[in-house]
Amino acid sequence: MHPPVRSIQKKKQNVEIVSTFPAQPSPMASLTICRATLTRLPALQLTTSPSASPSVSFNFNCFRSRILRIISPKRHHHHRATMASSAPAQERTTAPYGSWKSPITADVVSGASKGLEGTAVDGQGRLIVLESRPNEGGRAVLVRLADKAGDEAVDLTPKEFAVRTTCQEYGGGAFAVSGDTVIFSNYKDQRLYKQSINGRDSTPVAITPDYGSPVISYADGVFDYRFNRFFTVREDQRESATNSTTTIVAVDLNGKDVQEPTVVISGNDFYAFPRLDPKGERIAWIEWGHPNMPWDRSELWVGYISENGEIHKRTCVAGYDPSLVESPTEPKWSPGGELFFVTDRKSGFWNLYKWIESENSVQVVYSLDAEFSKPLWVFGSSSYVLLQNNEGKNLIACGYRQKGRSYLSIVDDAQSSLSVLDIPFTDIDNITLGNHCLYIEGASAVDPSSVAKVLNHILSEVIIIEAICVSLFQITLDAIQSKVLEFNIIWSSSPDSSKYQSYYSLPEFIEFPTEVPGQSAYAYFYPPSNPDYQASKDEKPPLLLKSHGYGREYRDRLLLKWGIVDVNDCCSCAKFLVDSGLVDGNRLCITGGSAGGYTTLAALAFKDTFKAGSSLYGVADVGLLRAETHKFESHYIDNLVGDEKDYYERSPINFVDQFSCPIILFQGLEDKVVPPDQARKIYEALKKKGLPVALVEYEGEQHGFRKAENIKFTLEQQMVFFARLVGHFNVADEITPIKIENFD
Repeated sequence: MHPPVRSIQKKKQNVEIVSTFPAQPSPMASLTICRATLTRLPALQLTTSPSASPSVSFNFNCFRSRILRIISPKRHHHHRATMASSAPAQERTTAPYGSWKSPITADVVSGASKGLEGTAVDGQGRLIVLESRPNEGGRAVLVRLADKAGDEAVDLTPKEFAVRTTCQEYGGGAFAVSGDTVIFSNYKDQRLYKQSINGRDSTPVAITPDYGSPVISYADGVFDYRFNRFFTVREDQRESATNSTTTIVAVDLNGKDVQEPTVVISGNDFYAFPRLDPKGERIAWIEWGHPNMPWDRSELWVGYISENGEIHKRTCVAGYDPSLVESPTEPKWSPGGELFFVTDRKSGFWNLYKWIESENSVQVVYSLDAEFSKPLWVFGSSSYVLLQNNEGKNLIACGYRQKGRSYLSIVDDAQSSLSVLDIPFTDIDNITLGNHCLYIEGASAVDPSSVAKVLNHILSEVIIIEAICVSLFQITLDAIQSKVLEFNIIWSSSPDSSKYQSYYSLPEFIEFPTEVPGQSAYAYFYPPSNPDYQASKDEKPPLLLKSHGYGREYRDRLLLKWGIVDVNDCCSCAKFLVDSGLVDGNRLCITGGSAGGYTTLAALAFKDTFKAGSSLYGVADVGLLRAETHKFESHYIDNLVGDEKDYYERSPINFVDQFSCPIILFQGLEDKVVPPDQARKIYEALKKKGLPVALVEYEGEQHGFRKAENIKFTLEQQMVFFARLVGHFNVADEITPIKIENFD
């Protein structure tokens, strides 16, 4: 379950509103969608919607279905208006919201694109991406992209393997590349395998022991060239599945025999980001312990490696001062051996810092009321990379997020200056350093989730950007003025997506008052849009609201108030839209996944704002969640809820008598974060009470849905459920609805 952990602005939070329009897949074509994020970011969680149509409200980031589209800035509205004005006027059909026909179907949304779960560069400078494929049951495959136009991409992962780690349940950091070698975690057995990606024999070879079942998992690894070994985070569940042991281990790469990895760093509850300096003489890492989450309090350490390969001296760089609240993250070594990292000390925002080793002190590199990193829900994130110019000065290529929008920038360490590059992306995820180039994962409301390749001559003259995943394009930038000179799409994993562009709905950024006097929240509102249809003048669209959130001050607002602050903000958002005349107050719906699913259930149990809801693997009983959830979040719930009385009073399952509207629930049967009993318990209770309710369970799905058929089915059934029970419209597509208890 992913509570709000994304940056925005002090004293304000972000809500995302999406209003339906025929632009979205027909199953969602008539709803208005509002998101106030309570789910993980980013992954994490992006403020996105499916590439086929930015209007689709369901957040698939939790299972990394990267057919999603990120919210656009105002300038995209101007671009859209310009295109529209040049097209001949067409007569539109008048029809109710929800009944508008759209070429963007649930099939398009669920299977049109591959997810992106990481990038790396091999020894020849070729880009390797980790693709998750909904049409292959969510299987993740390493793919080497073509060197030049006309060549084809090559699958590196044999069909009997899938690259994915379950470490800490959310995974991430499932592979690492060095030269012509890749080490990856295999999903089925969770063992590490080594594979040659250039030679004739590319059969993966196991390098960690077989324990008979996937009780040990690995993530976030790095090659140690000095001693020919592989440092990685290891989660060991051999003694307890709910109280695993996490360490940093070294896996020997010298011999042919598989050996037990050597524990090199241990003693705390959690570890992440083991990173070696260029000479292999120092290793940096992040660690933290219960009851903290990594964005609450963490520590950055450096260990010195002796001639025999042991860590003989350790120094805490940041996070050791109990009077200074901070959560350092993402340590990286410069080519010259300086340690950089990101932390949120003093300002409350994750900003860039570096370690002054001689004094064991830290120095801010650049400070801004914006986030230069993201919450550590998954391993292996890379928000910035270090390079040097011709004068040997450190330059930092980084993405930062401010007021709901991402920016690509270059920070000059010596001058403590920042230059923003004008690129189409409005959301930036990870950045990977290639041979004299950068690869940037990003997206916008009109650009699908992509990997951008930035070629640079140490940023002195020209920068070229090529997006290489869902859409691949090339942009030439002037390095001084940061102006876009060229834009050409050269590759796309969803080649048909451009033909739907006229059906895209673009977001409007709004601000609305919360229940706290003088405090506002932000939202992105997607108004209905379709070139072929319009509604009657006296009809207002339904609303589908979805929640998410941002930043330390925002996160701290939720401490001991989960189920109160988030619910109030969602209700305030819906009320603002109704009062503004933008949506129909009698057709307000709410949805969310994981923690957002909890917000959905809590809003329906404790408020009467919404008329129907949809919960995707949401929490119904916070006490049961605390008792059954995995180690990573086992103490997090206490921070969000409080004492036993609060646990009882915040659990929607204990107040079934207060539910008064229809609910549909979707649940994966292998979910260890929010176990299936949560959904079953709320389903049986509402069924007994006589409320319309439906439960959909998916075999083989975990916390989030990866299979195309399940993504499609969820979209369709959610749409039909709202249409039948609240919307009062007939959906455009032929969809057979599932049985709704106490209704059919």
